[in-house]
Amino acid sequence: MKLSARVVTPLVHFILARICRLDEAELAKVPRKGPLIIVANHINFLEVPLLYASLHPRGIVGLVKAETWDNAFLGFLGKVWEAIPLDRSSTDTKAMKLALAALAAGKILIVAPEGTRSGNGRLQRGHGGVVQLAARSGAPILPIAHFGGERFWANIKKPRRTRLTFRVGELLHLNLPESGFSKSSRAEATDEIMRSIAQLLPAKYHGVYAIGVEAPGRHLSGLSSF
Repeated sequence: MKLSARVVTPLVHFILARICRLDEAELAKVPRKGPLIIVANHINFLEVPLLYASLHPRGIVGLVKAETWDNAFLGFLGKVWEAIPLDRSSTDTKAMKLALAALAAGKILIVAPEGTRSGNGRLQRGHGGVVQLAARSGAPILPIAHFGGERFWANIKKPRRTRLTFRVGELLHLNLPESGFSKSSRAEATDEIMRSIAQLLPAKYHGVYAIGVEAPGRHLSGLSSF
């Protein structure tokens, strides 16, 4: 980890812990070594800095939309934390290669399968890139859900601290069919991953996954150890 990251990361956590009431005890469940794909819901700008800072000094990289670098502060954090810029307008093979290299190096890769912020905390339809990453890397998947951050902008105006809660699920393994993933089976596996996130959220946040949030399904299985 770069010196700049070792200085910036604790400072970011200190600041966010002063403007938010953080319930992050379950993040202690995150494995401390080995490659890992964290899949998380995406509400606003808060969760990624908090995940980075809370899991410090674990090696972490995140897939982050390329437009993030248009914002001076978030772009600075992206550079310090060596985030992987993702071009969402097309299949970004460069980002995929960098993500697989990070996993091969034993790092955590943070992915938001929704691809964009919900703003209100309700789950949106997931995209299949995370299935490709899990299939090609063989890395286990860890669902992490958070809620409360959707009230941040309203609270900051009052001002009032925002309570933000993290919940951590069980480690999951992607069961790859002998024939590989078809387009339909990739979509099914993506929905199973999203339902594993929905399981960790209060019902009002289930969004498009409000019905049948049971997980894992036929494409995922739990891992008893890691």
